[in-house]
Amino acid sequence: MTDEWRGWREAAQAALYGDEGFYRSPVRSPKGPAGHFRTSVHASPLFATAVAELLTGIARELDTGTVALVDVGAGRGELLSGVLDALAARPEGVDVTPYAVEVAARPPGLDPRIEWCAQPPAGVTGLLFANEWLDNVPVEVAEADAEGVPRYVRVRTSDGAERLGAEVTGADAAWLERWWPLSARGERAEIGRPRDAAWAGAVGSLRAGLAVAVDYTHVRGGRPPFGTLTGFRGGHEVRPVPDGSCDLTAHVALDACAAAVTRADVSCELTDQRTALHRLGVGGDRPPLSLAATDPAGYVRALAAAGEAAELTARGGLGDFGWLLHRVGPPEGG
Repeated sequence: MTDEWRGWREAAQAALYGDEGFYRSPVRSPKGPAGHFRTSVHASPLFATAVAELLTGIARELDTGTVALVDVGAGRGELLSGVLDALAARPEGVDVTPYAVEVAARPPGLDPRIEWCAQPPAGVTGLLFANEWLDNVPVEVAEADAEGVPRYVRVRTSDGAERLGAEVTGADAAWLERWWPLSARGERAEIGRPRDAAWAGAVGSLRAGLAVAVDYTHVRGGRPPFGTLTGFRGGHEVRPVPDGSCDLTAHVALDACAAAVTRADVSCELTDQRTALHRLGVGGDRPPLSLAATDPAGYVRALAAAGEAAELTARGGLGDFGWLLHRVGPPEGG
């Protein structure tokens, strides 16, 4: 990559999704995202089981036995594979068409039922699920100068050095004013307009069903004063350098994403992962000790599952992730 000063959105786009970018280069990331950071999908198969429960519920609501499952930001297809396994173990039959939406190449050995695509398929009915996708949609970074004026932050590709650039104006300035106002010198924000547009487009791809975004989040009135942009490599948080050597991520203003969806047939809910998974039957309660005497092996399995559920729903951890849910009604007469 050339050593030049760029805005963070352009720099991160090239660093993550360019030909030699973090998500596309098998040399830089041979194990895919799972080799560098651990999501709920990797923490426990209970997460995929919960998504399978959600999908089954959508099929019942829509009164159909055939539904699509669209995994946006699918990585190496881990979530889809887990959901298909969970569905196979359920007594009720649901005919699923699974789609993996990902910029990286299809991994070898993936279930042939999974369709690999670069964009969400249009006009499908079912569940669109985006787990830790929006935090990797590149955005501009702004910082307030000595007079409190928001300016774009420019970054050097080779080492991540930064300097202030032009004043933020136009639609970006309006977004900051509405969603993340800056005033004091040194305050920073990630301008989430590209994420708003990406999420509105994803929701718009559904004919009917449910769209869910799960991510690190914050809301207006509780924004971090210095932003959240960071890097991950090999399971460790590192300084964000847009040279393709690490993941680049920033928390998502899910409240702004929610407001970007303006379809009349869409309802909206913003909650946390703890609440959402509890509704889907994932809790952290330990099994009764009496089970250890009657079924020792079953007790050990139940205890392990309880520990995994506790991690998925823990306050201060994965349980605090935001879940943005948009329920899309079928078209009139459809």
